[in-house]
Amino acid sequence: MTGARLRFEGWIAGLGTSSGVRLVLGHWARSPFGPFSDVMIERADGERLLLVPAGAIRDLVTSLYTFEEVRTGPVRVDVLRQRWAVTAPGLDLRFTTGPRGPLGRALRAVPGPLAVRPAWSALIDPAARLLSGARTRGESRAGCREWYGARDLRPITTAAAVFEDRDLGPLTPVRPPVRFGFGSVPRHPAAVRVTTTVAIAPHAPTDPTIPPLRWSHPSHP
Repeated sequence: MTGARLRFEGWIAGLGTSSGVRLVLGHWARSPFGPFSDVMIERADGERLLLVPAGAIRDLVTSLYTFEEVRTGPVRVDVLRQRWAVTAPGLDLRFTTGPRGPLGRALRAVPGPLAVRPAWSALIDPAARLLSGARTRGESRAGCREWYGARDLRPITTAAAVFEDRDLGPLTPVRPPVRFGFGSVPRHPAAVRVTTTVAIAPHAPTDPTIPPLRWSHPSHP
């Protein structure tokens, strides 16, 4: 797929916890690989982990973003109205979203064909940085270009997370920002509906400063 443009449609949810652990859920309803979900975790000490299904999905995500460790296994997401339940290797996450605010209503007002265009993502990138601390375009570790077309936003109002048998504590803002790629998620915990476009670089460079990944294959929690 070198030189191709790949499109992913779904939700990105980002939240912090009082333990200092920050979590980012990608829940994709449509993609070149079919529906899938993955979870990116940054510990308080800065170590970055990926929980992801094995195979092509894992290979793509690890080529775009930076992690010290990757754990492969089933990632399941169940959504009932505003309640989300996520299970992944070592992780049990529950969170609730609230009514959309002014920013969410503004995003929903943008016509769909416009919202998913990379040119629109590039245009609104400065405003996104100012309003939320997030970015809507940038370059991945492999030299691939990415654009995020936000189409809705709902605040996360409550959350409970247990990772590696440890309660991560109450919901907090995403501070410091996560460092998986070129940008973080909004500072205030939120679930954002997005269409992500990835332009695969013809000759993606290898960064010699990136440490080797640790791979593990735990059973389903």
